[in-house]
Amino acid sequence: GRQVIQRYDCTAKKREALETMTVPPIKFTLSAGAGVASFPTTRLRRPRRHAWSRDLVRENNLTAHDLIWPVFVREGDNARDPVDSMPGVFRHSIDRLVDAVGEAAALGIPAVALFPQIDATLKDPTGSISTQADNLVCRAIAAIKAVHPEVGVICDAALDPFTSHGHDGVIENGYVVNDASVEILCRQALVQAAAGCDIIAPSDMMDGRVGAIRAALDGAGFEHVQIMAYASKFASAFYGPFRDAVGSSSQLGKASKATYQMDPANGREALREVALDIAEGADSVMVKPGMPYLDVIANVRQNFDVPVFAYQVSGEYAMLQAAGANGWLDLERVMMESLMGFKRAGAAGVLSYFAVDAARRLTVG
Repeated sequence: GRQVIQRYDCTAKKREALETMTVPPIKFTLSAGAGVASFPTTRLRRPRRHAWSRDLVRENNLTAHDLIWPVFVREGDNARDPVDSMPGVFRHSIDRLVDAVGEAAALGIPAVALFPQIDATLKDPTGSISTQADNLVCRAIAAIKAVHPEVGVICDAALDPFTSHGHDGVIENGYVVNDASVEILCRQALVQAAAGCDIIAPSDMMDGRVGAIRAALDGAGFEHVQIMAYASKFASAFYGPFRDAVGSSSQLGKASKATYQMDPANGREALREVALDIAEGADSVMVKPGMPYLDVIANVRQNFDVPVFAYQVSGEYAMLQAAGANGWLDLERVMMESLMGFKRAGAAGVLSYFAVDAARRLTVG
């Protein structure tokens, strides 16, 4: 103590104060059942001081293996068309798509989700081309698997890219009917599985379609093919750019999908949807959109012991891209922060159009 006093040239009065100083007793304020001391004993900033300690106490981690890349495929050769409402996103011809998937795999992305742009002349009210074994999706699956067998391929079971009206099912008397739509979805799933699809992802929101597809796959010897159910898919306004990309926006127009997709106001109903899909044989479930429904993701994770995936949809992607292009947000930082938010909410993985950029940031730096 005396050396410290000499070093700082303290006055006699200060020396006396130091010599007579007593340390006050530490007071603890306990939160309910937590046993956490109050400030200043507890300083939550201590482990934030250094990058290495922040890494040590990080509760959630994001890696390239957590990402699924949604990709758009079109007819043609050596084609790569930009999607105007989704900067940085392209519709690839199959040959270019195979190369793009290889680049994604090299970055550690384990799976891609395929979505087709179908020529309008091939569309009809029942989406009949969706059940043809040589359709665009099936040819794309086979081409990817021939070159990159280690990459998982996920395909939607849904009719909206194939129907002349842009809905996910068959319309009778102005209403999208359930059971007739499910029958077509089963046949669509079978041709996709035969082409080499690893995961069938029913996105249509018809009742009972997961159980029907599971029975169809098992009956045809595809019991190894997984089902990732779009269990909680909301009738959202965030899908607009996606519909531009697959070419269904012009057919759908201003029509609503509210008679089969979920009301954005309903969270408890989402749990019922998930429970039904699990009971019917879903191997994993999805919440779509992602960021506006983080509460649903968290509730599903807390209530069900199955992998839950989030879909960061086209509208979410487009908003962040636009804000970044205008200099309103740091695009790279909000990209990574948004993806981490899904992990924190409990998602096992994320379907995101940012997947390649994020994986490059995570693996290359």
